[in-house]
Amino acid sequence: MFRQYYRENSIKLSYLIPILAALMIMGGSCRIPQKTTYFSSIQKDTSVKYFVSDKIESKIRQGDNLAISINSLSLEENARFNSTVIKGTGETDKVAVPGYLVSKEGTIKIYRLGELQVEGLTRSELAEKLQHDLKPFLKEPLVNVAYLNRKITVLGGVATPKVLNLDEERITLFDALAKCGDISEKGNADQVFVIREVKDEKHFKKINLKDLSVFETEWYYLQSDDIVYVTPDYAKLEREEKRRNLQITLSLIASGASLIFLLLNRFL
Repeated sequence: MFRQYYRENSIKLSYLIPILAALMIMGGSCRIPQKTTYFSSIQKDTSVKYFVSDKIESKIRQGDNLAISINSLSLEENARFNSTVIKGTGETDKVAVPGYLVSKEGTIKIYRLGELQVEGLTRSELAEKLQHDLKPFLKEPLVNVAYLNRKITVLGGVATPKVLNLDEERITLFDALAKCGDISEKGNADQVFVIREVKDEKHFKKINLKDLSVFETEWYYLQSDDIVYVTPDYAKLEREEKRRNLQITLSLIASGASLIFLLLNRFL
């Protein structure tokens, strides 16, 4: 009787078990990922009164690589001033531009002017100083100063951790995260750390991106050599690992059961 019953239903069962196992695995894997939500603590329309200013310029310091472009109506002299050429470093190759490395003494050397003390000046202050000092040698000089080697690092629970070249004077925390693909589903938006070096000290600032307080702190704007670390949500990681292990276990059980039924069908 058992053999007769088995023969009548074995083919159906041999197809049914893999299908059921596949449905269980798909049900475990096809879940909707949770997206990071910024400012979730805000319950109604509001405004920020003490927004941090973006007008502050950073100071030139030792080790900075400065791109100094000098142009004027004295065409022959322009080429001499812009003869020192290097390439900037960053995410992509930069166009060759004049580069001046600030020495340990805080100085750079410029044609005609010799050694100049530049540490502690802003870029605009240095540009104004050079335009003034070059007037005896150039007709209507125009100077532009930029940074070549300033960068920030973004790590942790973001889609693509990377080192970002800081082309502008500064960059906001949100802009930096966007350049790295935003916070991933395994990152904690309310536990973001900015690590900043001030003289010989490392300062750590914990920032909650689910709250408006981020706009009220000077850490909203990142500075050169800042490190942004998005803390991973280890509970999410653990749940994801358990889910993967369950999928593997179900797959092995389904494969084993299917094999057993095929063997029984063959020998019985």
